[in-house]
Amino acid sequence: MLINADFTRRALLASENYQWVSSPQNGVERVMLDRVGAEKARATSIVRYAPDSNFPHHLHPGGEEILVLSGTFSADNIDYPAGWYLRNPPNSGHQPYSKEGAVIFVKLWQMPAEEARYVAIDTNDAANWQKQGNRDVCHLFSDASEQVSLKRLNANEALFTGTVRGGAEILVLDGELIDDDIIDNAQTYTRGSWIRLPVGALSKIKAGAQGVTVYLKTGHLSHVIGADVEGA
Repeated sequence: MLINADFTRRALLASENYQWVSSPQNGVERVMLDRVGAEKARATSIVRYAPDSNFPHHLHPGGEEILVLSGTFSADNIDYPAGWYLRNPPNSGHQPYSKEGAVIFVKLWQMPAEEARYVAIDTNDAANWQKQGNRDVCHLFSDASEQVSLKRLNANEALFTGTVRGGAEILVLDGELIDDDIIDNAQTYTRGSWIRLPVGALSKIKAGAQGVTVYLKTGHLSHVIGADVEGA
């Protein structure tokens, strides 16, 4: 299965265009944002757990990255309410479930084999935020190949200055982004909208009139060429 699998091209999905599809597990649905492979794939998805839904214990050979968007996501008897960022390294395993229901942003099979660090950060905790110029930043993960953070931008503030090195991936968490890259027709992206920019892109994306909060990953597309990625 190939969905937005050419990583040299721009990809996007506005939240109003979500198409939910069933997963192999009852009560769990997903919106596929990008995917290279079958059920065990290099994949980026929005996943929705119905109340009292679960997955059996399983491994993630290629690692798993999660941002809880709403509800409460749980795994191995630990609850993670909306705002928690989790990073489970390659060959880790867990038994995920949700008692009340949850929506999460998930990235699978996108970590180097040598990554070994577990990460669990509550982005609701003000202590995890710091000022960086005019914007507030919550740093989530950084290594030689990628940088992950949440950013709060003021009204009309540009997200990038100059070329997007190493590519970028954006998920709107609150407020609106204005995309002036669309010729003659600026696009507005509301909460839940996803944008992926290729290596070397020039972008005029900026915050809307009320500001915006985004998940931002940069640098991670430097090693990805077209669809030459094995997902399983």
